[in-house]
Amino acid sequence: MLMTSYIFEAIGGALVLLTLPLVVELAVLTLASRLPKRRLESSASSAPIHLSVIIPAHNEEVLIGSCVESLRASAAGSSTRIIAVAHNCTDRTAERAAEAGADVVRYNSEAKGKGCALAFGFDYAVSQGADAVLVVDADSTVSSNLVGVVGEAFAHGAQAVQCRYEMESSSKRPTTRLTALAFRGFNVIRPTGRDRLDLSAGILGNGFAVRQTLLAQNSYNSLSVVEDLEFHIKLVLAGKKVRFLDQARVSSGMPSSKAGDATQRSRWEGGRAHAAATWLPPLLKQVTQGRLRMLEPVIDLASMPIGYASFLLFLAACLPLEWLRIYVLCAVCVLAGHVLAAAWSGPDFAADMRILARAPGYILWKLFMLPKLLRSSRADAAWVRTERQPAMQQARLETVTESSMAGNGMEPALQASSSMEIS
Repeated sequence: MLMTSYIFEAIGGALVLLTLPLVVELAVLTLASRLPKRRLESSASSAPIHLSVIIPAHNEEVLIGSCVESLRASAAGSSTRIIAVAHNCTDRTAERAAEAGADVVRYNSEAKGKGCALAFGFDYAVSQGADAVLVVDADSTVSSNLVGVVGEAFAHGAQAVQCRYEMESSSKRPTTRLTALAFRGFNVIRPTGRDRLDLSAGILGNGFAVRQTLLAQNSYNSLSVVEDLEFHIKLVLAGKKVRFLDQARVSSGMPSSKAGDATQRSRWEGGRAHAAATWLPPLLKQVTQGRLRMLEPVIDLASMPIGYASFLLFLAACLPLEWLRIYVLCAVCVLAGHVLAAAWSGPDFAADMRILARAPGYILWKLFMLPKLLRSSRADAAWVRTERQPAMQQARLETVTESSMAGNGMEPALQASSSMEIS
C-alpha cells in the first residue's frame, strides 16, 4: 500500500511539472492582457520611414493577388514598396503578384524553407533603401490601417513590431473552429499580456516588421521550421523587444481539410518542441546568470499545447491525491479564463462558447496527432504549403483578376510590373 502511494505521488509530481509552465504562463499573461495599454513615447521622429513589405511566396498563385491588393489599399498615399519574393515557384505566383501591382523578384535556389526566402527578402529590401521591412504571408490580407500603424510605431522609436495575426475559417468542422480559437489565444492574448508587462511580445511569422538598424545588428539567418520563434529568441538574447500592435491586423484562412489542419498543427507544435530542445539550455543559463527577463521565454518554450495539458490534467484528477486535485482545479480555472479571454477578443463570443462543447473530441484528435508531431520535431526547414479552402481561393482569384482588368482596360498579363530573376 505504501509503495502504491509513492507511485501515485511520483506520477502526480511528474504531471504537475509537465503542466505547470503552461499554467503559470497563461495565468500571468491572461491577467496582464487586461492591464491598460502602454502608450507610445511622446516624441516622434520627424524623419520619414521608408517601409518595404516583403511577401515570401511559394506556389501561391491563387491568393497572392488579394494579398497585394489589400496591401496597396493599406499603403495608399505612402511611399511603401511591396515586394513579392517568388521562391522556387512552378506556377503563376510571380505573374499574379505583378498583375496586382507588386514588384516581383524571382528567387530560385536549392535552399528550401520560408526562412531562406525571408533572409533573401530582407537583404534585397535593405539594398533597395528600406528603413524598415514588414513581412506578410502570401495567403493573407491586411487591415486598411496596417501600414500607417506600423509606420507610426517606428516613428515613435520601436525597433520591431508584431501586428495582430488571426486565422479565419468558414468551415463548420469543430476541430477547425477550436484551432482558430486556440490560435487567437496564442497570437492575441499572450502577446498582449507580454506587451502590457513591457516584455518582448514575440514574433508570429506573419505581420511582423523590423528596422534596418536592427537587422544590421541581428542578421536574419533563422532557417528552421519555426524561423519566427528562432529569430525572436535571438532578439531577446540580444536585449531587444518586439512591440505588439493589436489595432493592426493580418488575417489568413484556415486549412481546407482535416488533413491540412493536422499537418499545419503538427508542423507548428513539432517545430516548437524542436526549438525548446535547442534553446532552453542557453536561455536557462542566462536566467541563472541573473537575466531574469529570460524567464518568460523559458516558461513559454517549456509550455505544452493546451490540448495536451488538458489531457494530462484529466489524468491527474483521476489520481487519489487531494493536493493534486486542488492543483487541477486551479489549473482548469486558469485554462478556462484564458479560453474565455480568447473568445471575448474574437468576432463571435457566443459561437465560440458553443463550440467549446466539442473540446473533448478536439483533445482526442490532438492525441492522435502525436506521432506526426514527434516526426515534425525532427524535420528540417522544408516549405510545406498548406492547402486552403478551395471555394475561398477561387473567389479571391476571380476578384483580383476581374478588378485588375476593369481598372486598367487590358489583359492582366500586360499589366505585370518588371520582375527580376535571381538564382
